[in-house]
Amino acid sequence: MNLNALKDAAERAVSTAAQAAIAAVGVNATGITDVDWAGVGSIAALAAALSVLKTLAALGTTGTPSLAISAPKPHGEHVAE
Repeated sequence: MNLNALKDAAERAVSTAAQAAIAAVGVNATGITDVDWAGVGSIAALAAALSVLKTLAALGTTGTPSLAISAPKPHGEHVAE
């Protein structure tokens, strides 16, 4: 695992944690004081940990930090995605 793979894994974990926190806040809160911040933090931390575990599992399966397997693009040609 190189530095870029570590950065990608960290970016995915932070993004996943933020998404989980947003979802957790939006469930039962009607105001800022109604939010169970400890619960939100716990949910976000668990989501980040699961994201890191998924990345590690992908490294063992595909050799890259992503479970997506993509065909290499031809050199010098633009391939529409």
